[in-house]
Amino acid sequence: MSSNHATTGHEQPQQHGHHGPVTGKRLFGLTLGSLGVVYGDIGTSPIYAIREALGHGNHVLVTGTEPHNGHEVIPFNPTVVFGALSIVFWALIIIISIKYLFFVMRADNQGEGGILALSALLPHKKPDGAPRSGIAKAAAAGSGALLLLGLFGTALLYGDGMITPAISVLSAVEGIEIYSSAAKPFVLPITIIIIIGLFAVQRWGTGKVGQVFGPIMIVWFGTLAVLGTVNIVGTPEVLKAVNPIWALHYFQANPLKGFLSMGSLFLVVTGGEALYADMGHFGRKPIMYGWFAMVLPALLLNYFGQGAQIIEDQGNNLDEAFFRMAPDWFLLPLVILATVATVIASQALISGAFSLTQQAVNLGYSPRVEIRHTSHTERGQIYIPQINWALMIACVMLVLGFRTSSALAAAYGLAVTACMFITTLIFMQVAQTRFGWSKTKAYVIGLPLLFIDSVFLAANVFKIPQGGWFPLVIGVVVFTLLTTWKTGRGIVAKRLRRGAVPLTDYIASITGGKTPVARVPGAGVFLFSEPGLVPPAMQANVRHNRILHSRVYVVSVMNEDTPTVHPVKRVEVEEVGMGVAQVTMHYGFMEEYNVHEDLARDLAVDVRDAVYFLGRENLRPTVHDGMAPWRENLMRQMSRNTTDVAEFFKLPSDRVFEVGVQVDL
Repeated sequence: MSSNHATTGHEQPQQHGHHGPVTGKRLFGLTLGSLGVVYGDIGTSPIYAIREALGHGNHVLVTGTEPHNGHEVIPFNPTVVFGALSIVFWALIIIISIKYLFFVMRADNQGEGGILALSALLPHKKPDGAPRSGIAKAAAAGSGALLLLGLFGTALLYGDGMITPAISVLSAVEGIEIYSSAAKPFVLPITIIIIIGLFAVQRWGTGKVGQVFGPIMIVWFGTLAVLGTVNIVGTPEVLKAVNPIWALHYFQANPLKGFLSMGSLFLVVTGGEALYADMGHFGRKPIMYGWFAMVLPALLLNYFGQGAQIIEDQGNNLDEAFFRMAPDWFLLPLVILATVATVIASQALISGAFSLTQQAVNLGYSPRVEIRHTSHTERGQIYIPQINWALMIACVMLVLGFRTSSALAAAYGLAVTACMFITTLIFMQVAQTRFGWSKTKAYVIGLPLLFIDSVFLAANVFKIPQGGWFPLVIGVVVFTLLTTWKTGRGIVAKRLRRGAVPLTDYIASITGGKTPVARVPGAGVFLFSEPGLVPPAMQANVRHNRILHSRVYVVSVMNEDTPTVHPVKRVEVEEVGMGVAQVTMHYGFMEEYNVHEDLARDLAVDVRDAVYFLGRENLRPTVHDGMAPWRENLMRQMSRNTTDVAEFFKLPSDRVFEVGVQVDL
């Protein structure tokens, strides 16, 4: 029974995701936790990124001295390796360090990140020209295109959240084949067992998972750095790839294949969007410290170390480039460590999917789902069982369907690239309207970033036939669900308003009529999404029972376009008369609803023994103006599977009465 109402004003967004200053021991703890949650995805890309870029698909650039998987022998050319490393280096610097950490993550919505939170910062104008902000009013105010793009980018991240655990864990477990070829039949079963175990521990919460994973990731990044350094020492000339001129040579020598390989080279920055989406869990400062102090140096050293190993080996054993960096005695420990690290890698997208789902629910784009808060101090740390188990099933099916990490790599990257492209577009608009940038400044900074995103996106488009279709299908399905629910709820609200009357007029009519309504002791609370109008449940109660409690609260729950609402501004009360009051409650899109406790705390009258009246809507598809018939039926099915209203708003179940209301879609 919630509704979406935009807040007004263009105040600069401030970070409120973490209470109190983030310094000292607290900063260290959050930085450690971010290593185990935020950087797992991008931190395990070295296992497969270079391998896929140089030696797979339709862009084979290195084969070694023997035929490779049926491809003709390509004379080894170190220029190819230097060029690939140059692209990797500058991609990490420009896309992650500059675009996300320096620019995009400044566009936080009171500490929350992610493409949906960024979309909530889009400004709009009322029909009369007065400015206002709010995702809920975007389409009607003429900014629907960017909003819909942001929503589609959100939908794409769910597909990425399914692929990340599958490819990460599978690529690491495949390392046991190098140790022993007899282990090959066990790769898929081991991978599936690990994935199931990963999703099973999510109920413990992001914070606890991060505390366990953080120290392990320190070992992982340290190992990446050491392995890379050892190999660089043997072939130091690989460091000249820092010069961007080698990237130009790379494309000059291999124009078409070099372009196609960009789809795989992009794998080095997958995890950037998850980094932004998980900002609400730890804050920008700890994430930035972790990146520059440990993650970036370790990644660069390892990628350059792999390049040195490939040059030293003349391109042979390219498929095993990562594991071949290790001495024989360390191979098995490295496989085990890589497997553990890739389990951790999956955490970033899983946590991001939880955050995005909560935002979608509170912004009115998703049905109500069970949301469990797993931390008493960090409000962004949540667990959503329905999303968790859906992702787990999808991951297992992907492993069984694609069977190898190389096959999955074809499906990986397209969704993230598209999402990054959309993020840049929205950021350019937000920078002008929220940060006061001039259009020139926004274009000078944004267009080069947009160009880089578009190159990677274009290269990834060629992956569609080999598996890139999967995240697109997931994205379209999720996008359809989100827009159907949002549109359907708008239709329901319109139908309910059509038969509603002003609350003040109604109270006057029932108290001064020929047959007055009897007043009984106690408090009655009626939930309705439209302030100032009579709830259908109240009308039904009066019509059939001819009674009303001596104290009546009509409660409207408003979802604001900010992550949190100050407790002082939570509850607004307006007396209507005759013991009836209109109560408006405000919640941010990252907050947990607790209507009963908040009413008991903020109202002068004791409502702890109040009776709650809820309207249960029975949706009926019709041929009237509205949605297409298939969408109306989809909306009806989604409505049947929503979490119980009383449970969602934290109402005492033993004092709830539901009144059925039939609504034509």
